[in-house]
Order: sequence, then C-alpha cells, then structure tokens
Amino acid sequence: MQNIRERLIHIHRCQGISRRSLRKFFRYDPELTKIYTLSPSELSQIFSLPMKKASLFYNDLHNPHLAMQIKKDISTYSIVTIVDDHYPCMLKPIKDPPLVLYALGNIKLLQQTPTLSVVGTRFPSRNAKQKTKYIIKPLLDYHWTIVSGMAKGIDSYAHELALTYNSGTIAVLGGGFHHIYPRVNVPLFKQIVRKGLVLSEYAPDTPPRKYHFPERNRIISGLSFGTVVIEAAEKSGTLITVDHALEQGREVYAVPGSPLLSQTKGCHQLIQDGAKLVHVAEDIVEDWENIGIHYKYLE
Repeated sequence: MQNIRERLIHIHRCQGISRRSLRKFFRYDPELTKIYTLSPSELSQIFSLPMKKASLFYNDLHNPHLAMQIKKDISTYSIVTIVDDHYPCMLKPIKDPPLVLYALGNIKLLQQTPTLSVVGTRFPSRNAKQKTKYIIKPLLDYHWTIVSGMAKGIDSYAHELALTYNSGTIAVLGGGFHHIYPRVNVPLFKQIVRKGLVLSEYAPDTPPRKYHFPERNRIISGLSFGTVVIEAAEKSGTLITVDHALEQGREVYAVPGSPLLSQTKGCHQLIQDGAKLVHVAEDIVEDWENIGIHYKYLE
C-alpha cells in the first residue's frame, strides 16, 4: 500500500478487527506502517485481540488477492477516509465516526449545507407520502440536501421527493453496493447514483446484516444538522437514529398525526420527550437560521 489512506482502506477491509481495534492501531502507529510487520501473536498481545481474530486479521493483511481487489475498488469507486481533507466536516466530531466511506454519485454533496435527515417507518400510513411532501418540499425549493437510509416507506419517499425536485439527496446503506437492500429499491439506488450520492461504510461485496442498519444510522444523523421523523411506531427502529442525533448534539424534529394511528405514536412520544413539533417547513428553517452559522464554522 502506497500511502496512509490506502493502508487505512486495506486494514479496514481485513477480518478479525473492529473499528475500535483500528483506532487502537492509529494510536499505536499513526502512519499504519508497523501493523504490517507484526506477527499474529504480537497483534494479539499489543492490541488485546483473541488469537483466532489476530490470525484472521494477519492472514487478510497479507492476502495478495484481497490487496488486488482493494486496488480495483479504489479505481472503481470514490472512497473517502477520515485522513482525507475532504472528509465530511459534519462527521468528524461525532462519536465513532466512520473511518472509510465508499461512495457512488456526486461526492460534492458531502460539503453542501444545509443538510437534513428525514426518517420514519417502513410501514407508513396512507397519508405519509403527502405528509412528507408537505414538510419537505419547501426545503427543496431552497436546495436543501436530504439524507436518509433508502429503506422502504418514509426513507424512499424522502429520496424520491428530492430527486423529483432536483435537490440533493444522500442515501446511507446498510450493506455494500453489490447487495442493494431492499431489492425493490434497486431502481431508486440507480437514480440516486445518477442524481445524488450513495454512501456505505461497508465494502462493495459486503451483504447487509441486521446489525449494520443501527450502525449506519449514526452516519445518517451525523451528516445533518437535524433529523426529522415523519412517522414512527412506538418501538420503531427509526428511534435509533434519533438516539444518535441526540448523542451527537443535533436537532430532533417530529411531525404529529392522528392519535388513532400506530405510525404516529413514536412521534408523539418524541414530542413529549422534548423533540420540536413540526407543523410546517418553516419550523425547521427557523432553527437553521439561528444555529446554522455554528455548522458553517466547521467547514
């Protein structure tokens, strides 16, 4: 590997280690060169890795086929690493920022503001699409960038709306680009690649796993100054994104609805817990005008 970013991409792809382990590597060796010289037993001892995982990591680290695949991926995809100057300034301050992001589409969207995360249930009510448009469309008229997770339901509505009105949209996936989930959203994925940006923390050949989706939610909230929940059930997975937003010190918004609908109970609970109730887009714009200057200083 020729430079630190390529070494980081390489090590990030190896089995047997976590992001936490990789951060230990950085503290031990900021240039990530010494790691290549350590034996499995040294890796195990220095970084408190189980011997089985240390051996797995060592084998991948010195696997020529993996090195060739990574070189191919570097030439095929845009890859953003935490050591790059163009790494998104919004992500740097969050807890556990992604170390490597694979990208397809307009990478410049990572530098644009304002950016808002729009999330919600995969099983929306009949009025959810209309509700999403009512809240989000006025923001698109001013070219806000919309971030979501390309799931069924609210996520898809948000991306489709941004595409329809020629505004930026960023989809953060829970798997690699070769394994789009849900499959029904493959056409949407292709549209976002053409007109927006798709990101994944996972290598292109990585299939989605259940735990990936809560993990990627920290990136969805981290890319935005605030997160708006259009609809969510009382125990919705959407609320994981809200938890990340709160931990990151970002704004949280919730759209109220009928008390008769299960899809609004999560939003009502958020409002009771202190989320800002959103009637109209101006409720969000007002906050951006008051606090957006703080995020511009990060750029």
